[in-house]
Amino acid sequence: MTGVLLEVAALHAADAEAADAGGADRVELLARPDDGGFSPDPTTVRAVTRATEVPVRVRLRLSEGYSTTAAEASRLIGLAEHYLSLGAEGVVLGFLDRDLEVAADVTARIIAAIPGAPWTFSEAVDAALDTGRAWRSLLALPRLDAVLTAGSSLGVGHGQDTLIALSRGDRRIAARVLAGSGLSTEHVPWLVRAGIHQFHVGPQVRPGGSWSRAHVDAAHVRAWRLLLDDAVQRATIAG
Repeated sequence: MTGVLLEVAALHAADAEAADAGGADRVELLARPDDGGFSPDPTTVRAVTRATEVPVRVRLRLSEGYSTTAAEASRLIGLAEHYLSLGAEGVVLGFLDRDLEVAADVTARIIAAIPGAPWTFSEAVDAALDTGRAWRSLLALPRLDAVLTAGSSLGVGHGQDTLIALSRGDRRIAARVLAGSGLSTEHVPWLVRAGIHQFHVGPQVRPGGSWSRAHVDAAHVRAWRLLLDDAVQRATIAG
């Protein structure tokens, strides 16, 4: 990996192979992306981890929305353990309670079942009632190294200023922000200058921007790879 991490959302092995060929540092594997993403079938996880050596994190989500139950959490733990046994590096999960705060207890329960595995908190953070409180809860959880966030539930176009302010205000947040959802090339230089060095793309690396009609394209991934590396180099030169 260079000074900036590029994560590509994949639906199957062909997507993961193209992401790898284009220079991605990590893959998030998910199903049904049109509704925020759900847990994929274990056979897909096996196919993806066999197709690429790029680290793979798998989405843990079985129901619509960002709530879960104790029974569902038990199923998610079983899935997480299975995914890791199939070669996944870690998982992606994000749950809120009825007060729209980070569901810290259930989150801690799930990650405790997969000791040693890194994990990402999903874009659920952007639906939290109090962003500052949500981040304080997340920073208290172990092994969290990425939070997929746009700074707004409406996408990076609306949340860029929030991401910049949060990252400049706390280096721990800057180190964990995985900027995504509505991310465009024009956002990158500003986010990099704020200290953000993790970026997530999905439809941006598919011809026509379509999840259903196009696979990940290695050339599109390479274009993002070069864009990110150039932004880091320019920010370093600017001091």
